[in-house]
Formats: sequence, C-alpha cells, structure tokens
Amino acid sequence: MTRHYQALIDHLSQISNLSRTNSLLGWDMQVNMPPKGAAARGAQIETISRIHHELLVSDRTPQLIEAATAELGTLAYDSVEAGVLRVAQREYELATKFPVEFVTKWAAIEAMAHDVWAKARANNDFKSYQATLEQIMDLARQRAAYLGYQTHPYDALLDEYEQGITSAHVGEIFSGHKDQLVELIAAISQHADRVDDRVLHQAYPIDRQREFGLAVTRALGYDYDRGRQDTSVHPFAISFSRDDVRITTRFNETWLNPALFGMLHEAGHAMYEQGSSAEFDHTPLAGGTSLGVHESQSRLWENIVGRSRGFWSWALPKLQALFPSQVGGVDLDTFYKAINKVQPSFIRVEADEATYNLHIMLRFELEMGLLDGSIRVADLPQEWNARFESYLGIVPPTDTVGVLQDVHWSAGLIGYFPTYALGNLLAVQYYNQAITAHPSIPEEITHGKFDTLLTWLNREIHQHGRKYTSEELTHRITGQGMDSAPYIRYLQHKYSEIYGL
Repeated sequence: MTRHYQALIDHLSQISNLSRTNSLLGWDMQVNMPPKGAAARGAQIETISRIHHELLVSDRTPQLIEAATAELGTLAYDSVEAGVLRVAQREYELATKFPVEFVTKWAAIEAMAHDVWAKARANNDFKSYQATLEQIMDLARQRAAYLGYQTHPYDALLDEYEQGITSAHVGEIFSGHKDQLVELIAAISQHADRVDDRVLHQAYPIDRQREFGLAVTRALGYDYDRGRQDTSVHPFAISFSRDDVRITTRFNETWLNPALFGMLHEAGHAMYEQGSSAEFDHTPLAGGTSLGVHESQSRLWENIVGRSRGFWSWALPKLQALFPSQVGGVDLDTFYKAINKVQPSFIRVEADEATYNLHIMLRFELEMGLLDGSIRVADLPQEWNARFESYLGIVPPTDTVGVLQDVHWSAGLIGYFPTYALGNLLAVQYYNQAITAHPSIPEEITHGKFDTLLTWLNREIHQHGRKYTSEELTHRITGQGMDSAPYIRYLQHKYSEIYGL
C-alpha cells in the first residue's frame, strides 16, 4: 500500500471509530440505558459528534485525498482504492456543508428526542412530543438548506440515504404501482374469509418465541459469534464493525408475528453488514451502499423467504415442537395462509406485503408536507388519520398506533421512509436474479438450506459495501434500474394463489 494512501486510510479509520462509538452510545441508549440517563447521554453523543465532524472537515482530509489520488494515478473504477477515494470525497463534501454548531445541535436533539418520543408513544400523548418534533423538523429544513437542492427540500435529505434519487422520481415509482396495489387489495377483500389467522393470535410465551427466532435467524446465516439480539421499543439493526452487528426486536405475548418477522427483517440487515468485505472495515466503504439496497436485504429475508411456503415446510415442524398446544395440529397450508393474511392494519412493521407500501406512501406525503410547510406538526395527528383512512380504509384509534408508532422522526431520519418501499422493489429484482443463477434455491429453502442464496447475496451485493451507488449495483446485477413491475407480478402471483383470485 502506498504511503499517502495508507495515511488516508489511517485518518479515515479514526473518523470511522468515532462514528461507530456514537453508534454504540445510541444502541445502549435504546437497549440498556436507565431512564434518567438521557441528559448525560445526549452530552456524550454531542461531544463525539463534534469531534467526529471537526476531524472529517479538517484540512487534513482533502490534503490526504489529493495526495493519495496523485500517488495512485489512474485507477480502475471497480478498484477498492478508487471506491475509497470516491466515497471519502463525497463524505467530506457533504460534511463541509454543515457548521459544527449545527452538527452538535442535531446530535443533541436526536439523543434527547428518543426518550421524549418513547414516553409519548407509551402514554398516547402526542402533545408531549409536539414541541420536540417541531425542533426536529426545523433542523431538518436547515439541514436541507445547508445541503442545497433545486426543487424540494426533501431531495437533499433523501439523497443522504439513496444517492441520486429525487422526490419526483420516488413519486413516479409510487404512482406507477399504487393503483395496482389498491386493485389487488380490493380483489383480496372480496375473499377475505378464505384466510383465517386466528392461529397466530394466541398465548405465545416470550422465552420460546425468542428461542425460535434465534434458531431461525442462525439457520439463515446470521452469525451470533459476531452479533446479538436484544429488545427495544422499535426494532433495529446496528453495526460497529463487520464482526459486531446487533439486532433488536419487540415481543407480543399474544401474537407470534411481530417479534419473529422483526428478527428476520433485522437479521437481513445484519447479514448485509456481516457480509461486507473485511478490508473495508474502518473505511468509508464499510456497510451498505444505500438504505434502499439495505432494505432490500431485510425485506427479502423477512418476506420473500420468511413468508414463503417453502420456508414454512421446513420451519413449521420446529415451531410445533416449541408450541404444541398452539400450532401442533395446524397443517402447512393453513399456517402459510395465516402468516400471509392481507388486512389493512395500523402498524407499519406488522403490515402484510400487499398493504405495506401504502404505509410508506403515506409517510412520504407527510414528510414532504412537513418540510415544505404545507403541513404543521400540530396538525400531524389529524393529517395522519385522514390520510390513513384514505389509503387503508381504517382510522387509528390512538396516536400510539398512529402518528407516534415509528422511531425515525425522533432520530432525525427524515427522508428515510421511501427506502423501505424501494427496498421491496429491489428485493424481488435481486431474488429473481439469484433464482436465475441458482434455480435450486426454492427447493433448498424447503430443506432449511439457505447458504446458496446467502452466498449469492454475499458475492453480488454484500461484499461490495459502498463501492457502488444503488443504481450502479442494480444495473450490475439485473442489467436495468429499479422497477416496480417484478414486485407487482410477485404479489399478484402469490396472493392470487393464496386467495384463489
């Protein structure tokens, strides 16, 4: 390794270590921290954020990038060195747009807001969260202004999660398949009595739910020697290195789905991080290329695999061994239909595949309005409920299961939500390519053999880390860009069979 490039890697490693330290503080805040620790934790996160930002935007960063670029000369676009230089330059340019005072203020409000949101959610008390959310949205508008945009402030924030995509493009993608989703859901509703999911709504002791979830995610390929599973108010995955990637879930004693599919979802994220190339650790290439691609991995394992008939032909006997009185006498067809029941519901993370993207479209509209000022935070519960009824035909009975349900706004993650829906589209595109390469995968899944699929994902997606943009990566894999058509075909085929449409 050349001298200047090595110096750049050493410098970027320090920056990465500070970022990961902040992530560890955030994980502890959501998993272990006692209630009265929020103020001190906020100060700690604020300090680390300031030091991280100052080091990243210091004169040394562009000097080292320039010296390494000159030293290395012409590089192949696919090379690790070229990728490091590209991503490091982008991160530096983005960071220099923010004054250090803004960075520390942003970090402080995020740390404080989580506790405020969690209490408001538990107490169904939006008013107690309103002032905090107003501060977050004010800062989000400032963030967008610092980043710069041409058409809508949302574009600036969305670009941080999905490089190169705009709100107009997202709108086109959503409008391009919304009508088909609504038509499918309407057709299913005419035959709703053909699927009964009462088997899922029984007493399921948490200790055995956890045991089953751990066994299943381990079988999929999540390495618990490099990870762990905990509980939190809202499920999430977080990475401190490829050898320390953690997941959380939340349990419901009388409903099997939330914890199990939450674990499958977060394990998908975690396996992506664990599959990143070892040489990328402590460099800007570590992790996933975009949130859309990241969500493709979580949604692939949660839904395309985890809600498939083949998966449950393997997994149901194991579930029956742990819960004989609940599912011991349930046949595969009944159980498969039950976990795929389509029914408008209040909670996004518990929504079925057919209605899920409608949840995202609603949030996208609200975030756009909150940023451009056409929606006031004070009016958000009413706006949420009205749009929810328009999209899904039901009205949340409380704000806890309505506007307060997601952790994202309290974490400052404005612009994140569209990536869930984009991930659904990409998941089907990627899975189709995996099946083309290895037609045996569906049959292997019926026997609990998941390594062919995981190895393909490791090779085609995970190992590249952030070397490519999502658009570049998707073209490499599929030969085309993001497309909603395969996703709609997947849903239509699956649910026509389940509901006899």
